[in-house]
Amino acid sequence: MADTDIRRATAAERRELAELLAGLPGDAWDAPTLCAGWRVREVVAHMTMPFRLRPARFAGYLIAARGNFDRMADRRARADAAALSPRELTAALRDNAEHPWKPPGGRPEAALAHDVTHGLDITVALGLDRRVPEDRMRLVLAGADNPRAVRYFGVDLTGVQLSATDLDWTYGTGTAVRGTAQDLLLVLSGRALPPGRLDGAPGARFTAV
Repeated sequence: MADTDIRRATAAERRELAELLAGLPGDAWDAPTLCAGWRVREVVAHMTMPFRLRPARFAGYLIAARGNFDRMADRRARADAAALSPRELTAALRDNAEHPWKPPGGRPEAALAHDVTHGLDITVALGLDRRVPEDRMRLVLAGADNPRAVRYFGVDLTGVQLSATDLDWTYGTGTAVRGTAQDLLLVLSGRALPPGRLDGAPGARFTAV
């Protein structure tokens, strides 16, 4: 798929998520998500951080975190979640739907994967029945099953085959674990899913190491 088509899909994902966020009750913003230690407001603050931080400020925060991106991202998500209202965070996502940001060294589909995964962190944790469109899921899964990406999240999938029930997609070999494509994306991303969402899951095997 051409880069322009991927960016169009990313913009659509951001707009749809912004519409969903705009309709959340106030207390939902303080509900936990699948990102351990982050509420909805921290996840959205993290998603919109690339749109709000100028490169020089970003570099300064990264230096303060001694070059550890994960530490810097966590600090900024918490600080920005405290400083910005749900309305401001939602606007930052909606107004930057077509922002060209992508992870350093990544291709445009990496930005789509970033937004889809974090959107699921919110909707699955809140029990919302949002289904990511199939074309977007196929784009995201094409990169998410890269062994290097799986190792980054520290998930042990030895002897396991992930098999989507709604798409023609599998990953790995071994004991079959079935679920929707978006739930399996969360498994690949090291998330702990609510009980009952997977068929054949061997429990602790999906705990990040």
